[in-house]
Amino acid sequence: MTPDGTLILQHLDTVAAERQRRARDAALETRVRAVKAYQHRRFARTYADLLSTPRYAKAARFFLDDLYGPHDFNERDDQFARIVPALVRLFPQEIVSTVRTLAELYAISEVLDTQMAAACPAPEMAAPAYLAAWQTTGRPADRERQIALMLDVGAALDRYTRNPLLRHTLRLMRGPARAAGMGALQTFLERGFDTFREMRGAQEFLATIAARERALALALFDPSPVARETALGQLP
Repeated sequence: MTPDGTLILQHLDTVAAERQRRARDAALETRVRAVKAYQHRRFARTYADLLSTPRYAKAARFFLDDLYGPHDFNERDDQFARIVPALVRLFPQEIVSTVRTLAELYAISEVLDTQMAAACPAPEMAAPAYLAAWQTTGRPADRERQIALMLDVGAALDRYTRNPLLRHTLRLMRGPARAAGMGALQTFLERGFDTFREMRGAQEFLATIAARERALALALFDPSPVARETALGQLP
């Protein structure tokens, strides 16, 4: 196993452990789903302008649904874990590195979502409860890492659009990828590539996400009354 393959498996083991923890606690699972659904609504509100802009709408929707969504990704992640040896053998190194980043993003997000849910006193989620859970959970370095990983995935997809050979290689991988049980991963990569290609340059898009996510995180961590009102004003 290559170093990238080992890291992908470690991150996916973290994801699996978090889901097993929730499976043993139905109340916690319910609250985690509430946290994820709330964060999905928050992202949609924060980026309503991008979602309504022809140039950026598809990319914003890709982030919202594929990187920030509340969906059940158990099947996808189980597939990832099964096909890691084939992944590192069949796919170009640049794509393997992006999958490693993606796996780390999933892992850190699942850990933080579980801790947020554990800090919620009830399954209902509203802005004050979300703010309180965020501050109780803490972990500002991990929040910054989460943002950085999300941006890294976007930047990688943007780089792919300037590499016609890589896109051609990805198309040629459809048959082997599906035969090896990597259909979900193949679909994700192709959808991401095509979405970013249509955007014709992601620099402004990614800079907007970076600025807004970091500003919101800073406000959420600040315990002062003024910052609290600023943060609450940005939450749905």
